[in-house]
Amino acid sequence: MTQPAPTRPDAALPSGVALPPATRHPWTPALLGLILLSLIPAFVLAFQRVSYEQSQKTAALVMDYPAVTAQARRFGLEPEALLERYQRLGVNGVALYEDVVGSLVQRGEIVLKTGADLLADVPGAPVKAQNVYLRSVKPGAAEALPARYTIPTRTVQAAGQTWVEWPTDPTFLPTGPNTELLARLKAKGLTVVYRPYADDALREPGADWPDVPFILFNGDEVIGARTPELLSKINERLGTRLPALIEATPQRGLDTLIAGRGAARTFSVNPSWQNRLDPLTLASKYNLAARERSMRLLYLRPYPTIGETEALLARTTELLGRSGVRITEPVIAPFQDNTALRLLSLVGPLAALLLLGLSFPLMRLGLLVAAGSAALAFALNKLDPFASAALVAAVTFPALGLVLRRHRVTDWFLATGLSLAGVLFVSALGANKDSVLGLEPFRGVGLTLLLPLVLVGLSFLPRQDLRQTARDIYNAPIKLGDVVVMGLGLAVFALVFLRRGNTTGASVSDTEARIRQDLQDSLVRPRFKELAGHPLALVGLSGVLPGYFSALLILGGVVGQASILNTFSHFHTPLLISAQRCFLGLAAGLAAGVVIIWLVKQALRLWQTYGGRPQPEARA
Repeated sequence: MTQPAPTRPDAALPSGVALPPATRHPWTPALLGLILLSLIPAFVLAFQRVSYEQSQKTAALVMDYPAVTAQARRFGLEPEALLERYQRLGVNGVALYEDVVGSLVQRGEIVLKTGADLLADVPGAPVKAQNVYLRSVKPGAAEALPARYTIPTRTVQAAGQTWVEWPTDPTFLPTGPNTELLARLKAKGLTVVYRPYADDALREPGADWPDVPFILFNGDEVIGARTPELLSKINERLGTRLPALIEATPQRGLDTLIAGRGAARTFSVNPSWQNRLDPLTLASKYNLAARERSMRLLYLRPYPTIGETEALLARTTELLGRSGVRITEPVIAPFQDNTALRLLSLVGPLAALLLLGLSFPLMRLGLLVAAGSAALAFALNKLDPFASAALVAAVTFPALGLVLRRHRVTDWFLATGLSLAGVLFVSALGANKDSVLGLEPFRGVGLTLLLPLVLVGLSFLPRQDLRQTARDIYNAPIKLGDVVVMGLGLAVFALVFLRRGNTTGASVSDTEARIRQDLQDSLVRPRFKELAGHPLALVGLSGVLPGYFSALLILGGVVGQASILNTFSHFHTPLLISAQRCFLGLAAGLAAGVVIIWLVKQALRLWQTYGGRPQPEARA
């Protein structure tokens, strides 16, 4: 085999920091060619994903009907009249809960009395004080109930009236849908989301579900989740209805119902949290959920006042219109991936990882690190080839460009181009039916920020025996300024790492939260890690700072590149939304970097010349 050779001798950056160049291995052209060829199927898959996501840009504003009923009664209004008022402001759906026995009592269809009350009314009646008794007002209403449950009942006569005796309080037993109300709501053009209750006493749960497009289960598990036979029946009785997948609320057994059918991603806000948010802030969250997290059912509850609720609906409708999300009944089709194209795309990340290892100044170290990275990716993803290769792409491409070249400002464009190539591989290999729904999270998100830093940092090691490098590091004199700089660097990285994702270990200030909201209401908000990381890379590559600062800034720039891939690892976010966020960050980062380089040059010139006396002119 031809021996690899460095492209040129170790070069010192203008700052005086010597960073060894990459090794130009004879396989480099072939590996780059494989990456380019593998980009073709990855691009096709990305195009198919965009086409799918564009066809799904619809959402329903679903109002909780019991909450509307409670609000209407507080203000002396009819619930359906108040709902029509909200419908004019954009509401096009309603969540209708299954009736319970208590609902029939409230509507006057049956009478419920405890045995003690019945004995007080009819002394000597053949009833038991501890039992509960039902009597029909609507003919046959009470007599039809026992057949629904496994609870033993009997019929008794008291004062010439027929009562059904229950050994337990049946108030909260589910009785099926309110068909009359359901028909009226559907006649108004509303999309009905049905919410059935689970109860072990039901003989045939799901047998009387109405003809509605969506089923939203209550609690932390679906009906039948604890019994495989019953879950199979529920899956069959679900039919063409789609289950609702509630954001951040996993429900046991839901994955069985979703398989082969899909689901409606649903966003709702806890009532106690909602009451701490003003209507405009809450509207922004609903818009963000529909635009950037593919939520198809936006589950709404009214505020304590009608005015606040109307403000919420008006603002939500306005923001959804700006975002291009149509308010209508969603027609949801599951995302279909292409296995053959994914297999062809899989070649690219593996070739890139091998190229990365071969390009290390210390090639044996590079190959060892590349093999360890691949092993870690496959272990985290339980040997799933597509998910593992997606993680390989996410950690390799942000580092590859800055390993190959990092001695001039223009090298930032190479690094960015390779990161964008990695985006196509991450999407092609990671996006499938479950990950697009958010059911299958990207495993190794933390590694996408950490491992590229490690890879680039190890490539800084000089081309010499590692034992000598260790001795040089140990014997290097450390100044107080070095300690301060390293401490600041670690603190910044810790902050970036803690604040990854939507739920983080670090808080966001009120000012930053307001800026974020204003940005996301007007455009897709770029990520802070990219706004900071790209300028750092540009300043570091320019070599305008003395000492080892340039190398540290290049490492900071790796975070910006890694953030690009991290952004696209959220597969429930539409690809075009992630692309907008990415390119806004690139444009802002490039502009900021150019300005900062000029400012640093001017500051250094002023530092070096301020207070100095002008040199006398030399005479011949």
